[in-house]
Amino acid sequence: MVLAMLAVLIGPVPEARAAADGSLAVSSATVAVGSDVRFQYATPRPQAKNWVGLYADPGNGPVGEAYVGPSLKWVYTPDGSGSGVLATGGLTPGNYVLYYLYNDGYTWLAQPVKLKLTAALPGTLTVADPTVAAGSPVQVSYTTTSANAKNWVGLYRNPGDGPVNQVYVGPSLAWAYTPNASGSATLPTTGLTPGDYIVYYLYNDGYTWLAQPFPIRVTGTGAPRFPSSAFALRNAKVGVAYTAAVGGLVQGGTAGLTLTKTSGPAWASVSVSGVVSGTPTAAGTVTIGVRATSSTGTADATVTVRVQSGVLVPQLRALSWNLWHGGSSVTGGFEKELKFLLDSDADVVGLQENDGAAQRLAGALGWSFHQDGSVAVVSRYPITATGTAIAGRAVAARIDLGARSVRLWSAHLGYTPYGPYDACFGRMGVQQLLNQEAAAGRTGQINTIVSAMGPDLAAASSTPVLLVGDFNAPSHLDWTASNSRCGYGAVPWPTSTAPANAGLTDSYRQAHPNPAAFPGTTWSPVFKTFTGGYGYDSHAGEAEPQDRIDFIHYKGPLTVVSSDALWVGAPSQSNPSANAWPSDHAAVLTVFQVG
Repeated sequence: MVLAMLAVLIGPVPEARAAADGSLAVSSATVAVGSDVRFQYATPRPQAKNWVGLYADPGNGPVGEAYVGPSLKWVYTPDGSGSGVLATGGLTPGNYVLYYLYNDGYTWLAQPVKLKLTAALPGTLTVADPTVAAGSPVQVSYTTTSANAKNWVGLYRNPGDGPVNQVYVGPSLAWAYTPNASGSATLPTTGLTPGDYIVYYLYNDGYTWLAQPFPIRVTGTGAPRFPSSAFALRNAKVGVAYTAAVGGLVQGGTAGLTLTKTSGPAWASVSVSGVVSGTPTAAGTVTIGVRATSSTGTADATVTVRVQSGVLVPQLRALSWNLWHGGSSVTGGFEKELKFLLDSDADVVGLQENDGAAQRLAGALGWSFHQDGSVAVVSRYPITATGTAIAGRAVAARIDLGARSVRLWSAHLGYTPYGPYDACFGRMGVQQLLNQEAAAGRTGQINTIVSAMGPDLAAASSTPVLLVGDFNAPSHLDWTASNSRCGYGAVPWPTSTAPANAGLTDSYRQAHPNPAAFPGTTWSPVFKTFTGGYGYDSHAGEAEPQDRIDFIHYKGPLTVVSSDALWVGAPSQSNPSANAWPSDHAAVLTVFQVG
């Protein structure tokens, strides 16, 4: 009884250690005092006494993964993935931080998440059922002391373009006026794809919050399904406890969803939530049959696990991918993104035009993620440290590969003016092209990023470094005297010369030295005809200049095994929403042998 009372006061008591290979995200980073902090979590190491605790920031949280002082609020999070709520009653406005911690202890399961508590809001918002099937209405109830004929509720994708900071970002997907001091409203979900959404209660045709936003989930319809019927999970080691998650991958009708093992080695088990776990007994590749069962049907998948006796990750599969507004430009984009990531067998991914997709993708895959605006990193192996974002242009993450770590930078440079248009349509001289690169901001952006990478590049002999991204500019390795592009010879494009001068190597051109034979085009498998704009409307209808503007650069003890520009199917420019490929860029996949 005494121990139970102590637990209520200070949170759990430390017991064991684990790796920070999970994810933690809040539905809103700004919460009014009196409202709930709503969060989502995932870990490949579920324990009945994993927990989430709220601390003042800066304060007495387990910054060094050791007890310093009691949590202000806490709750157990026992599943492989799920959501939770922490009440904020009794707290004062200010900065706080949320920790996701292992097995009654203080070892991080994910990177902490910062949030801000603001003064209490003049209303309340509740949703009758926070999980609805696509096509079913969302029923909301509200109260406020600031009644107005044009108060309203709006439904947005989460995370997405809602008024997170109480200013307009993008249009709502559905909305309704709520003119009374209390009442109810209905928001339709017809046409929405399955995923996470959020309802805002807003003042007088504007974007000032009347209540804390309320997150909801729209589920699919029909039978359950896996995005891919066969895919690999993270590697395992002989004699070392192993976990990976597959439950979040199930799409379609998921009401009453449970997962079971249908085949595979004796050491592997599959929990009802889809956590694959056990301790491998021998090296080799094993296959495990997994069945998803819901109230609407079943789906089967075969997953493979490469069990290593030595190095955990002898080969690293790195991917750079522009998601084209988070996949929202293509019908069913999220599921198509999941399928490609599974089919590509990527280990670490740098994303651009992320629009919050990294959080959703990592949650479904059971991976780690780090995101800032349009750029993000997702990884099937634990992210153990992150770096400060550079003006929303780049983020960095340190990824634990077992015997070795790798530092991954994901970058997205400005897109206008665009060099190939200035060259192929504008016929500018080489110096004019370089001046345009500076005017676009890309030259300064790449120099800032490379400078910030300095400490990582200096340590690359022990911790390899990757710089991946959409640079929105060609490479000097492609525009050469022997490989004419639009009649030009050599052009020293700054966005490629700066990484090279810093000691980074272009992995695609390392694998394919001849740019004429292997152009490696990434812009664009969708747009083959120029549609105008950028000051070149007179060239509309001409062939779109095709070029390689997405890259994976590296430095350190890595050897390029292969590198490819990838997309799926035959994407249509006239009807892109129906494409199987959910982006307008090709992705770049490089396989490295890890030294």
